[in-house]
Amino acid sequence: MRMPCPICGSRDIREFDYMGHAQALDRPAPDAGDVVWDDYLHNRDNPAGPTRDLWFHGQGCGAWLVVARDTVTHEVFGAELARDVKRGAA
Repeated sequence: MRMPCPICGSRDIREFDYMGHAQALDRPAPDAGDVVWDDYLHNRDNPAGPTRDLWFHGQGCGAWLVVARDTVTHEVFGAELARDVKRGAA
């Protein structure tokens, strides 16, 4: 499987590390309690279909990427540098 890197071009997916969903999670207050912290640390959605995920190009340029892909068909629609996505959201 190939992954597009905005810096390096199309690369083998083994060069990348999956880091989770690209949506920011609201960190609980320090005193929120064990149940809230357990949920924050261990429970994530597992969507079937289009998603935007955070990937790290650790065996390449070292860039953090937001990758648009489909978890059912494995189609990759594109990738953006995470720093550019963050700037655009502000």
